[in-house]
Amino acid sequence: MTFRIALSGLNAAASELSVTANNIANANTTGFKESRAQFADLFNSSAVGLSDTQVGGGSRLAGVQQLFTQGNVNFTSNALDMAINGDGFFTLSNEGALSYTRDGAFSVDSDGFLVSKEGLRLQGFAPTPGGNFNTASLSDIQLSTASSSPQATSLLTTTLNLPANAAQPTVAPFDPTDADSFNHSSAVTVFDSLGDSHTLNTFYVKTANANEWELQVTLDGASVGAATPVTFDSSGQLTAPANGDLSLPPIALSNGAADLDLDIDLDGVTQFGDTFSVNSIRQDGYASGRLVGIEVNDEGIVQARFTNGQTTALGQIAMTRFANAEGLQALGDTAWAETSDSGTAQRGVAGSSGFGGIQSGALEASNVDLTEQLVNMITAQRNFQANAQMITTADQVTQAALNIR
Repeated sequence: MTFRIALSGLNAAASELSVTANNIANANTTGFKESRAQFADLFNSSAVGLSDTQVGGGSRLAGVQQLFTQGNVNFTSNALDMAINGDGFFTLSNEGALSYTRDGAFSVDSDGFLVSKEGLRLQGFAPTPGGNFNTASLSDIQLSTASSSPQATSLLTTTLNLPANAAQPTVAPFDPTDADSFNHSSAVTVFDSLGDSHTLNTFYVKTANANEWELQVTLDGASVGAATPVTFDSSGQLTAPANGDLSLPPIALSNGAADLDLDIDLDGVTQFGDTFSVNSIRQDGYASGRLVGIEVNDEGIVQARFTNGQTTALGQIAMTRFANAEGLQALGDTAWAETSDSGTAQRGVAGSSGFGGIQSGALEASNVDLTEQLVNMITAQRNFQANAQMITTADQVTQAALNIR
């Protein structure tokens, strides 16, 4: 009996050493979660119950518990490295078979899909035309290398001040090439439907009437429409055009682009003091752009960034969590699978509904504490030695009994 009890103790200590060895071996494995051995005692029983003097039968390995505590977040220089700070897992697909991981070291395969080191595709929610994401179904996240389409300028917003003491120009009529025929001017680059750039100039000409100016517009040096009266009240606030809205006639272009339809917002134009000053001139068009980088924000939205300053959402990373993460089945390669013990997978996005945030350019380190594991190793070693000594002692007692004559 003593031999069997001591042998069960040896097996238990060996199991604990194996668990500790596995933890230490994965101390530098990204996204790894440590385990700990759990033991239970053995007690022989019968139909009539137990005696007060009954001795236990040893110990056994009751289970190996996974500990999903947070690992340290280490920053890297790769934008596709992602760390989860909080609850949740990345969702991976192997031709439809889902698995879950905390290892966020992703890369791009030959087809442009975001994949793990093992080639499993990262799952996310596809963007919708309205600017949201389809959270009803999972899809592979694929990076687009296509150029960003241009957008023709449709609105020019001007904020400037005209001097109240300005005099009429000395030369008439207005000539954009003669600086003496206008008081002040400003220029801005606008874009057509093909992404080609054009220079739009606005000229301000003081009239003989108090608080009245004329606005002249040229595109690439050619006049656009007729002069537009711009008037102010005695406080220097704009009174015409009404609400500051000025619509230019369609401008035909010679490069094959669609006619340029431009509106100018003059609501921010004032007439104060004796100084001409331009505070801002903004237009809403842009040229085509080449892909220059990929970004992932803390909500898990993957964006393509282009040379024209535009960004395009390619998808939002799908996060998954479980009621009992310790019930997940370990698959190796720091991946887990759903089981009945883990509960049903709950989908969501980073930073909402209890899900952790995503840190781009970082990786979650293993949660193994080497100091703690070394202490566990020493403890398991002592337990093994003690049980081995118990076998030696039992052998000596047995030998002594055999030697009785």
